[in-house]
Amino acid sequence: MINRRTFTKAVGFGVGASAVASGVPVAAAAAADTPDTPDTPDRRTPVIPTIAPGTHTTFTDLKQVQAGVLDIGYAEVGPKHGPVVICLHGWPYDIHSFVDVAPLLADAGYRVIVPYLRGHGTTTFLSPATFRNAQQSAVALDIIALMDALHIHKAVLAGFDWGSRTVDIIAALWPERVKALVSVSGYLITNVAAQKNPIPPKAEHNWWYQYYFATDRGKIAMETPQNRHDLCRLVWDEVSPTWNFDDATFERTAAAFENPDYAAIVIHNYRWRLGLADGERRYDRYEQLLAAQPAIGVPTITIDPALDPFIASTDGKGYRDFFTGKYEHRVFTGIGHDTPQEAPTAFAQAVVDADHL
Repeated sequence: MINRRTFTKAVGFGVGASAVASGVPVAAAAAADTPDTPDTPDRRTPVIPTIAPGTHTTFTDLKQVQAGVLDIGYAEVGPKHGPVVICLHGWPYDIHSFVDVAPLLADAGYRVIVPYLRGHGTTTFLSPATFRNAQQSAVALDIIALMDALHIHKAVLAGFDWGSRTVDIIAALWPERVKALVSVSGYLITNVAAQKNPIPPKAEHNWWYQYYFATDRGKIAMETPQNRHDLCRLVWDEVSPTWNFDDATFERTAAAFENPDYAAIVIHNYRWRLGLADGERRYDRYEQLLAAQPAIGVPTITIDPALDPFIASTDGKGYRDFFTGKYEHRVFTGIGHDTPQEAPTAFAQAVVDADHL
């Protein structure tokens, strides 16, 4: 899930309060270093209608495309020639995190692409010989390859968890491909060396599964269908304490965990982040750039869900200085980790607003 570094760095930024027409109380702040940002929203910015989470349950248009080392499965919603939004899920989630967000954006005129990340759902490797690598730059390059395969030069990128890390990386290293950014939990680019430093014990406790996955016992649990299912369900319950989802909602996502590469990808991701597994040399140059914690200059809205146990503070101060372009920070009150699925209207509005910064 989220990079532990957000617990350890603090820089100054004040937060004001405002409301978003979303059904979710939201605190927002505009960056003080962007005086050309209007005090009121652009009147041309669409207002997303409020819907209840769970209004939609399935995607009807599921596609496949070969891109890079993968055959990527993805959902597509909205007009073919509309401005593109790419939405990226995290762990242990899948494309259904955006099952309500996507049609809201489609109704606002966007072409919405929601891919399964490597090792999830119908996204498979083209070659059995390819190393099942889940280091951060490899996942980001998957999305660049997807954009190339679909002839998408530039898109609004939005994500949470693994998805936030991925959109942050693309915005930092390939800003010409990013029109605007929505990043839940802010700046999540991993510095593997920094990951070796302990964080406060209460925060460490929240990351129990990462340390579990560092053991053979945890690896076997992820490789065993029932254990994998129950472990992921436990994580859902813990990180979204007020989301009253039903069994059917979880099972729709759990189907994506049956991908034959799922366990290998999840285990490698968390072990690599802790410096316990090697990446591949072909990604070294990207990881060197990312280790320097590059700034992100594209228009950005960051979101902190107030009930996410991984967030030490919702004021955004710990990562504010990494965003050097037009910027807003929002807090979603009463919302947990699976932010787009728990608060689809507010999330979709953030995407539209980022596009109009």
